[in-house]
Amino acid sequence: MNLALPSEGLERYHSASQRARIATEGWAVSSLYCANCDSPALNPAPVNMPAIDFDCPRCDALFQLKGQSRPVGGRIPDAAYSAMKRAIEEDRTPNLFVLHYEMESWRVRNLFLVPQFAFSLAAIEKRKPLADTARRHGWVGCTIVLSNIPPDAKIPIISNGAFRLPCAVRAQYRKLRPLQNLGIKRRGWTLDVLNALRTLKKKEFALNDAYSLAGELSKLHPHNQHVHDKIRQQLQELRDLSFLEFVSRGNYRFT
Repeated sequence: MNLALPSEGLERYHSASQRARIATEGWAVSSLYCANCDSPALNPAPVNMPAIDFDCPRCDALFQLKGQSRPVGGRIPDAAYSAMKRAIEEDRTPNLFVLHYEMESWRVRNLFLVPQFAFSLAAIEKRKPLADTARRHGWVGCTIVLSNIPPDAKIPIISNGAFRLPCAVRAQYRKLRPLQNLGIKRRGWTLDVLNALRTLKKKEFALNDAYSLAGELSKLHPHNQHVHDKIRQQLQELRDLSFLEFVSRGNYRFT
């Protein structure tokens, strides 16, 4: 995989952001592949498809690309809040590539993939409306809160300039794919509990450890009055999905 961003013809563009968009999308066309199937390439999506940059010619999976020159932190800006919220609720979010490139060397440094079935409503945050003086005054955007997406669902493809084999990327994607079979509300709880459990930073944990996360989960699901019951239910769900195994009564281990 060539990590150098294409630069030919970029002198025609005066905006730095435009040059970066053209370069990163050009690199993606020549370098990215489908994680959902064995297609070695992706096609650019038609220009009239908002929030979709690429599609797979074999399985029709949809992909969006977000690129930036600074290291990726816990948040990245996205489009309209209402549109993203509706896409999550209707299970229409695309797979998301998050790309970090170095401005000085004009090379890709990091890239990871968030599968389309790994977004819960906790993964987006409403931004303040644009000021009255703005051209689109009143418009409300959103931020993708990467820290609210389980680390299991942020699949590394390139890390610090080193790329993983496609078979490893696809294997991790396949492990996550059973989430797709859950209804969106049920899946939201499963993702949020999985992400909360990962913050324990333990390979093995007890039920009381899981209960200690109830306050955090209550903030994400303020209308649920039975969070402890929901946690126990989701531990069983995560076991059935092969993320966890029961070690003994009240004790669990990540697989």
